[in-house]
Parts: sequence; C-alpha cells; structure tokens
Amino acid sequence: MAQQKPNWRDQGVRIVHSNQLDLNTPQTPGMTRAAAINRAMTGASKLWAGTVSVHPNAKTAPHHHGKLESIIYVISGRARMRWGERLEFVADAGPGDFIYVPPFVPHQEINALTNEPLMCVVVRSDQEPIVVNLDIASVEKPEEVYWVDPAHPKP
Repeated sequence: MAQQKPNWRDQGVRIVHSNQLDLNTPQTPGMTRAAAINRAMTGASKLWAGTVSVHPNAKTAPHHHGKLESIIYVISGRARMRWGERLEFVADAGPGDFIYVPPFVPHQEINALTNEPLMCVVVRSDQEPIVVNLDIASVEKPEEVYWVDPAHPKP
C-alpha cells in the first residue's frame, strides 16, 4: 500500500499575523496576554507562544508555572524579575534581552517603568496555562543578580 504524502500546504508552516492574536487567555490585572501559537490557532502541541503587555508600574503576584519552562523576550520597556522563596533575588532586562524561568521557580514580573508599558513575547513549554499563585512575604531589599562570566562581566 502506497504511503500518503503529507499535505504540506495545510499542515505545514503557519503564519499568525499581529492582528489575529487571541485575547481569550487567562488574564492578570495590569497585564494583557494574547496567544499567537497554540493548539487552536496553529495545531501546536508542545509549545505556547504569545505576547504580554504589562501596564506601567504594574506587577504580578508571586507565582510559579508548575512543570512549565518559560522564555520571555523583551521587545520594549524594562522588565524587572524577582525570584526565590522570598523573592530575594532581582534582575532587570531590556529590549532584546531574553529571560528564562525554570519549572517551579517562585517569581514575580514587574514593569520597572512608571510611564510606559513593558512589551514582551512569551514562550512556554506546554499548552497548559499553569499559574500557581503563592502567598509569600517578600524581602524588602532583594539581592541584585548579574550573569557574571568572561563574556558577561558585572556592570
């Protein structure tokens, strides 16, 4: 029996234009999420990708995303990430920077600017929208963390 050729036209590359993003996603006050790549929009089964706009001076509550890995790419604005058992670590990222959040890491996303939105692209390792909110008391002065090695010296 002859094997059927794949239908690459309908099951190949998918383009999702910026005006086609799906706002029917779990939302957080102070943020607007929109899905671009998911099962419904493209047939993706292992990844989720979309945009997030964080309003000026807004921040999330402490949370983690369970087993999911997340990547955040900063388009514009200034992202401040706090993480750890008491959000005791902090680092900032700007346009062109990538942020990696491993599974189960307690963290908080913050727009470090008071006068402009933070625009990012988010990619997650699964379709499941896992968000586990945490009731933790954060330290008042977190430790600033730098990625320090020969290619990334401390500023």
